[in-house]
Amino acid sequence: MNGGPSGFNNAPVTRSFIVASAIFTVFSGIQGGAHKLGFSYQDVYQKVNFLKILESAFAFSSTPELMFGLYMLYYFRVFERQIGSNKYSVFILFSSMTSIICEVLALALLKDTSLKFTPGPYGLIFASFIPFYLDIPVSTKIRVFGVQFSDKSFIYLAGLQLLLSSWKRSIFPGICGFVAGSLYRMNFFYIRKAKFPEFISSFFARLSWPSIGRMPATSTRNAMGSMPSYAVRPVEPNYPAPVPSTPEPLEASIATLVSMGFDRSSARQALIQARNDVNVATNILLESQSL
Repeated sequence: MNGGPSGFNNAPVTRSFIVASAIFTVFSGIQGGAHKLGFSYQDVYQKVNFLKILESAFAFSSTPELMFGLYMLYYFRVFERQIGSNKYSVFILFSSMTSIICEVLALALLKDTSLKFTPGPYGLIFASFIPFYLDIPVSTKIRVFGVQFSDKSFIYLAGLQLLLSSWKRSIFPGICGFVAGSLYRMNFFYIRKAKFPEFISSFFARLSWPSIGRMPATSTRNAMGSMPSYAVRPVEPNYPAPVPSTPEPLEASIATLVSMGFDRSSARQALIQARNDVNVATNILLESQSL
């Protein structure tokens, strides 16, 4: 099992979030302030530092947590491909904010001044385990020493490692993430219907790295800015206009939909209908399942 085609194809928001998380972690580590991040009772109820709260929402406190966290964020990009970048942006904001509120309430109930929750995007990561458990099918099963594992087991083990990485400091943020994912799943305040405007996904898409090996488009203008003579040709009146043909779906697009749990035949037909637009094809398949 994987998250679909490799790379961040159709997942620009996930890519930007991972880059931001890595930058915040490295920056706080260089400054030697990683141990100062995280929520404590004093930070929330005595001296509120919003910059520290923002940094704690992105930066991990150690290299192992960073590796496991970024790996799971990278895998969970499948959900952005499934629901689209605009809705996935709402999911990130909702799960992060809900998790922070839950952590604040937990600190108020515990009133343990020595407890400081570990920093990092735990809310988003563990909120993603709810749709991962409910929506992602098992594709392969293996047996090791008489114990049966599935391809999803490795994601669960990575999540368990992150959840228990700092014991109480990491368990509570993980539980708050589960709460946030459950509320989103239950469509709390009809949150699953909300989405950001189209320019949000367009903005993140423009942040993509240039494609390696891609040749730049050759300009059809000469140095003076005028069209070259060979670029303008008379239209042949006797030739009929070409009839646009239905494009054959890309194998990578089919693999993306198959990784979401759709069968190959339905995925191919939806892509033909959507003219190779994965997001549109996903909506077509989801609507057909709801009928």
